[in-house]
Amino acid sequence: MTHCYLGIDLGTSAVKLLLAEADGTIRGTVTKEYPLSFPHPGWSEQDPADWWSAVREGIPELLGACGGCTVDGIGAGGQMHGLVALDENDEVIRPAILWNDGRTAEETEWLNTVIGKEKLSALTANIAFAGFTAPKLLWMKKHEPENFARIRKIMLPKDYINYRLTGVHACDYSDASGMLLLDVEHKCWSQEMLDICHVSREQMPQLFESSDVIGTLLPPVAKSLGLSPKVRVVAGAGDNAAAAVGTGTVGDGACNISLGTSGTIFISSESFGVDPNNALHAFAHADGSYHLMGCMLSAASCNKWFCDGILRTRDYAAEQAGILDGALGRNKVFFLPYLMGERSPINDTNARGMFIGMSMDTGRADLVQAVLEGVAFAIRDSFEVALSLGIPVTRSRICGGGARSPLWRKIIANVLGIPLDVPQTEEGPGYGAAMLAMVGCGRYKNVKDCAAALIRTTETVLPDPAIARRYEERYQKFRNLYPAVRGLFRTIK
Repeated sequence: MTHCYLGIDLGTSAVKLLLAEADGTIRGTVTKEYPLSFPHPGWSEQDPADWWSAVREGIPELLGACGGCTVDGIGAGGQMHGLVALDENDEVIRPAILWNDGRTAEETEWLNTVIGKEKLSALTANIAFAGFTAPKLLWMKKHEPENFARIRKIMLPKDYINYRLTGVHACDYSDASGMLLLDVEHKCWSQEMLDICHVSREQMPQLFESSDVIGTLLPPVAKSLGLSPKVRVVAGAGDNAAAAVGTGTVGDGACNISLGTSGTIFISSESFGVDPNNALHAFAHADGSYHLMGCMLSAASCNKWFCDGILRTRDYAAEQAGILDGALGRNKVFFLPYLMGERSPINDTNARGMFIGMSMDTGRADLVQAVLEGVAFAIRDSFEVALSLGIPVTRSRICGGGARSPLWRKIIANVLGIPLDVPQTEEGPGYGAAMLAMVGCGRYKNVKDCAAALIRTTETVLPDPAIARRYEERYQKFRNLYPAVRGLFRTIK
């Protein structure tokens, strides 16, 4: 019987379940979608019961498709920052407020101006962003005081799944870093931040390293899933840290770009460090060290929005097929990819998506290309911050659904002017979560050893000097657009 490890990727639109052997061989995957709710413009919510139902239905389906496999461990990577509030009976109080929810502009402003960015950075290594968990708690206290008073445990999305599996209220350091409640440098809850948000230490989950075992499956849960109650569950990681593990972005100076619903540039570091301007997040990493990360709220979701919602097609490859090398860096149309507001590096919940530069000869392909380029330019905004800190990023890995597009990979390589390595396994957080389970079950000594043994590169996309020069000129124009229209966004809410 082959020993396998289950990785859970709890995303924004679906959960993806993955079964991997200790040598990295993927036995199978199952995806289960669930709804996303936008009750008001800029709001984004989900019912945690939908996550659990998807996991509970998907695991037996995956096991049934992968016969002859014994599951030893489970790890989860999940969407970060979401507020899951449980009452005294561990029942969900209200729908989870997600990472891409922009309702907390007032609370974010209060934290950054009244409490002060300098103090926040000293306490948590970060300033307040609308998507973070702490502003959501302040919003809930002000707008839903009765619900706030019922809170007995505060959790993050993937931690709620771990709780349903094990009965343990746990959180890992990488995911906790995005709450604005963790002292990232010292890896403990910041009592002062808890006080500011009017919550207690008893309401917070216990903290673990990502590969630490938090418990085993509850017997009734194990029976319903078709698993042994001896299966170990590790703490897991935030989706970006899990994806970084799954691409081998561990150790000092490694970089990964993720093109999922959101987009990130992730730079791992052996030592703790903070961007003095707080344009990049300073978080704990799932390998036990730290990382800097720039996060844009809408990345591959921009292409999905434009193709699915506007063009009424899901044939993304066909839409990109006519965009040839000669067109790269020559498009007259720009796109600002701020469909849900923006986090890094501009931190503006009022920002919105925008096409500019259209004329009578603008065609369908020009707009598709502009969307892809707008995301690439926005990633470069965070890339430039890293360079300004003296971080020598000379190449990067790339993963996520958007990274499956050869055209998009080529655009990003040329916009950044660096080689992009495509990992052999492009399963992102789910694969990284399975690797964390392998470490937790003792198959590898640590996360670095596991990554060194399992991660391989299948393709490297090199920048073309001529295309890169054209994109350099286009980027310099792009970076002037947001400052020019920033004031308008406040007037069109």
